[in-house]
Amino acid sequence: MKTVIIEKYGKNVPLVMTNQPMPNIGEQDVLVEIHAASLNPIDFKIKEGKMKFLLNYRFPLILGNDFSGVVVKVGARVNTFKPGDEVYGRPRKNRIGTLAEFIAVHEEDIWLKPQNLTFEEAASIPLVGLTTYQAFVDILNLQKGQKILIHAGSGGVGTFAIQLAKLMGVFVATTASDKGHELVKSLGADLIINYKTENFEEMLTRYDAVFDTLGGEVLEKSFRILKPGGQIVSISDMPNASFGKEAKLGWMKTAILSIASRKIKALEKKSQVRYHFLFMKPSGAQLKVLKEFIEEGRIKPVIDKVYQLKDAGQAFHYLESGRSKGKVVIRIK
Repeated sequence: MKTVIIEKYGKNVPLVMTNQPMPNIGEQDVLVEIHAASLNPIDFKIKEGKMKFLLNYRFPLILGNDFSGVVVKVGARVNTFKPGDEVYGRPRKNRIGTLAEFIAVHEEDIWLKPQNLTFEEAASIPLVGLTTYQAFVDILNLQKGQKILIHAGSGGVGTFAIQLAKLMGVFVATTASDKGHELVKSLGADLIINYKTENFEEMLTRYDAVFDTLGGEVLEKSFRILKPGGQIVSISDMPNASFGKEAKLGWMKTAILSIASRKIKALEKKSQVRYHFLFMKPSGAQLKVLKEFIEEGRIKPVIDKVYQLKDAGQAFHYLESGRSKGKVVIRIK
């Protein structure tokens, strides 16, 4: 089968189009012919080796973290799916590789594709959808009438996050450039801050939550806008000791995270807020919930560009440029 791989880590390491053996499936696995996959920041972080502390991969490594496609074969103990089913999903972290013609995935990590979406549109949903759902529902427990700041509202995660927050009845402030203003407004953002000319930390106060997709200085400034008892979920900055314990990374890695995240711990204490690092988990059950939202027309995919598999290198470059408004998708079939 055709795949896109890397043979070592590195920012300038080329993506290689090659043929790899067809994947084997276990008793609870589903073999899917992939029609489309989407790119996410985690893909170029993996490519550059920035995730080595958390993820251990062997080479050659097939890249890609979410997909849509058609089931072609099921394992002996699979009862939920059958050949011919159109599905979408996000494979678990040790089984990535959606920039390929086929993938073997555990049945619990996929669900039936929303019927009103194309394969390209469906492929844009799993990673950003699950990430946002787990941030807003599982961690923040957002309630109607609360206020949240969503950073980078016109990005792949941001465009989904604005929609889900509004569906939950939450007041949404977001940061965007002039070019992203109309997009985030159309998605329902209540307050739009031009990050090039305005300082969000000077404009907002006593917010309930922040969804951080950028990390660094932006994250540090975000502590200032929260009321005591507020919460921050970050998908881009430093994992902390709490994450290390939850992810069962072992005492040594957890201790390293505790030391490395001391600045964040100090900001938590000073601001009287709670910081969470989120590393999204696959969930077919949550994809089922998102499917219902999408089919009801309450959430829609936002796609910037669609590339062919042979042009995956261009797609990576475009995503890394930070210019994309919505998702970058790879058409495979």
